[in-house]
Amino acid sequence: MGRLRLCWRAPARGRPPSGELQDQAIIGQQLSYRRLDRSRNVAALPIAGAAVSQPIPRRRIAGLDVAALGLGCMGMSDFYGPADRTQSLAVLDRALDCGVNLLDTADMYGNGANERLLADVLARRRDEIVLATKFGFVRGAEGEVLGIDGRPEYVARACDASLARLGVERIDLYYLHRVDPNVPIEETVAAMAALVAAGKVGHLGLSEVSAATLRRARAVHPIAAVQSEYSLWTRDVEHGVLPACRELGVSLVAYSPLGRGVLTGAIRRPDDLPAGDWRRGLPRFEAGNLAANQALVDALAAIAAARGCTPAQLALAWLLDRVRTSCRSPVRAASSGSTRTWPRHG
Repeated sequence: MGRLRLCWRAPARGRPPSGELQDQAIIGQQLSYRRLDRSRNVAALPIAGAAVSQPIPRRRIAGLDVAALGLGCMGMSDFYGPADRTQSLAVLDRALDCGVNLLDTADMYGNGANERLLADVLARRRDEIVLATKFGFVRGAEGEVLGIDGRPEYVARACDASLARLGVERIDLYYLHRVDPNVPIEETVAAMAALVAAGKVGHLGLSEVSAATLRRARAVHPIAAVQSEYSLWTRDVEHGVLPACRELGVSLVAYSPLGRGVLTGAIRRPDDLPAGDWRRGLPRFEAGNLAANQALVDALAAIAAARGCTPAQLALAWLLDRVRTSCRSPVRAASSGSTRTWPRHG
């Protein structure tokens, strides 16, 4: 599959003017048609109902061989509207049939429900799957977020609980979902390293950490991957985390590469989101911001149309070409949500 290379003019030094959320991220102004001759077969990126004409490119996460496009499973159990178990299982099987072998979940998605969902496909197709899950968020019986726990004793309990829900003996890639601000990262990672020594976990990862935190963690145990949001409209990682990953030989796993659905062109107003959808509480999805962002998505759609592909395919191709990264592709059967935003630490 060919990769699309689009030119990008670097922003002024310092952080992007809109901060972490990039509510009005500049897309159209930073895309150009130069060197589009390298964009052959952009349309070969897999989409629903389409045959995959060429194998998906491969990437390495430490010793793990994965497809460059992975499947983030959060929306199958939580946050994005009503869930449909039958449809979700069909999506999981379809992804594996297409060669997508990295399945990404977390214990907090659906308060354990997402891991139990994956247990179904793991029981049938474990040898085809590189399994990633996360721990750190603690939720109550009603799904409320009680906090973040990175204490060593909690690390061990969380891993055992995930193994039981998933129905497996080993997790290939185990992430700290967010850094506990009350526990030194060295203590949390040391407890995670004990899981590797015990054979319960293959590789360690961190989610939404700074470059400084990554360096501290790596001094305790090798870190295989950092997972952060990265797409055409969320590019914070370019200001520190991505260069650190390149320097240290750590893989970047980019989540929400389609901007939580906006870069598909399917979400044009807040009412396009189901009632209770978590995204309704995000600033970038508020009516004024979303309207401004639509102009940028329309510019992306125009470039995609000129290349005979969808805006989603173009956004994924840009990210695949931007860095040699493994991307969690938000192919999802929608799910239920909340309006709480998750903190970033580290």
